Amino acid sequence: MLQSLRVWNFALLEEVAVEFGAGLNILTGETGAGKSILIDALGAILGQRISADAIRSGCDALRVEAVFSLDESDAELCALLAEQEIECEDELIILRKVARTGKGSILVNGCHVTLTFLKKIAPYLVDIHGQNENLALLHEDAQRNLLEGGDSNLRAHLTAYAAVYADWKEKTRLREERAEEIDDIGERLDLLRWQEKEIAEAEPVEGEDEELEAEIRRLSHSERLVENAAEAVNLLSEDGEEGIAVLSALAHVTHALDEIARYDDGLTNAQTMIEEAYISLQEASYEVRDYLDSIDVDPSRLDQMQMRMDVLDRLKKKYGGSIPAVLERLSCIRRELESIDNYDVDMEQLDKEIAVLHDQLKTCAAELTARRQEVGAVLSTDIARELQGLGMAKARFRIVVTPEEKYTSRGADSLAMLFSANVGEEEKPLEKIASGGELARIALAIKSIVAARDTGGTSMVFDEIDTGIGGRTAQMVAERIAFVAHYKQVLCITHLPQIACMADEHLYIAKSVKGDTTVTQVTALSDEERVREIARMASGDDVTEAALANAREMLAGAGKKKAAFQKKKKAAKK
Repeated sequence: MLQSLRVWNFALLEEVAVEFGAGLNILTGETGAGKSILIDALGAILGQRISADAIRSGCDALRVEAVFSLDESDAELCALLAEQEIECEDELIILRKVARTGKGSILVNGCHVTLTFLKKIAPYLVDIHGQNENLALLHEDAQRNLLEGGDSNLRAHLTAYAAVYADWKEKTRLREERAEEIDDIGERLDLLRWQEKEIAEAEPVEGEDEELEAEIRRLSHSERLVENAAEAVNLLSEDGEEGIAVLSALAHVTHALDEIARYDDGLTNAQTMIEEAYISLQEASYEVRDYLDSIDVDPSRLDQMQMRMDVLDRLKKKYGGSIPAVLERLSCIRRELESIDNYDVDMEQLDKEIAVLHDQLKTCAAELTARRQEVGAVLSTDIARELQGLGMAKARFRIVVTPEEKYTSRGADSLAMLFSANVGEEEKPLEKIASGGELARIALAIKSIVAARDTGGTSMVFDEIDTGIGGRTAQMVAERIAFVAHYKQVLCITHLPQIACMADEHLYIAKSVKGDTTVTQVTALSDEERVREIARMASGDDVTEAALANAREMLAGAGKKKAAFQKKKKAAKK
């Protein structure tokens, strides 16, 4: 809901602050006072392009600020704001500035946004009726929401259709992906088979490369290993020219200790340690000898080991850097080959599933279209009847739902709202209608019918709605605007006292000369001021006591009507 609008240096508006109420806000004033300028300022908040010519003479820039209150019905709007990381709780503040240089800025709750984004959120804030480019009713989405919003059976059909459509769309997408894949399948298949053969023939074993690396290191240094092992064997057990071996020396030590032990057991412990050392060194001697015998000095074996290592290194470099990665790649290749081998079977299964879903989709779409046509026929009759009550006795209005071959997320049909204002005139789509007043009355007729179920948080603005009407028609228009205002905030510019007397908030717009310039002021009228303004609207500037009495009578009658609307609203809630 629009809480307030502040305007600086916008045409005749030097500095104006307007507070709006929750119900029907009426704006009146003399012709040329600046009522439409105020609506233009609101349009700036909704993303309309503003020319530098709109800046007040002698000023460098104009500025407009609007404050909106938010509630649970504004969930979609809050989601859009969240996408831009704009925080919002219960209030939304939009500030727009346009400089004479052509530069401008837009702030939403203190965050800079683009004009495109401002236009995107505008439909969630205010719906202006009376200017073709701002009429939400002209958009097909709004027309479909109007048609579907009040019929639970239709919404159930739409839900069922949407579920089948989603499945059909997904299966179709999968089939298209597989079809695109198969275009390159020959080349891909050759590559996969070659890679499988390369890895499979090599028969890599996890840990094999580590064992090979150790073996190659040994074979590469076999001569040094033989030399050192032989030396160790000789030093341990072979007496030579260089001296006695370690084991021979220990044998002599053992013999000497044995002789000592015959006469003295003081070296028994030493004797035991020498014997254990001899046994350990003897075992070590055997192990070193066996190691020496096992050393392979065959150059051909080293070549074989090196060639095998080269094969493994090449595989690791191509398929992941390690033997486990190479083996995993082999598994993936075989799975993909299996999938390709099953291509025809998979495609056949997808085709069957798509065919079944298409039949279901066709049935659901036909049922959805039929229900839309039924609801559209009833709604068309109701809207045509409302239009007759709004002074358009010869008007014809039809909602036409036409089956289409193309399936979309909303069904397989197109929707058009056709209108003809006069006998003999061809019915045309609403967007072809030039009259803003006619569009405003059509919107009012529709809102009168759906007001109770329209839970949207948007405020409504009616401009030019009283063009060319009076008498009984003016009274009917007034009553319907007041009825809609019991469910939504409404701003209405009017020259008719019948409409003005229905106001919950009455704002008077007047212009005056201030120094060498003309300025527009907006004033909220008191009860007595409302009486005088309505009397002026009904009888002109010559306000007599009779005119004042008539104005009071009109206000009293309007009060009774609004009380009846309120009672009806409460009864509907129960």
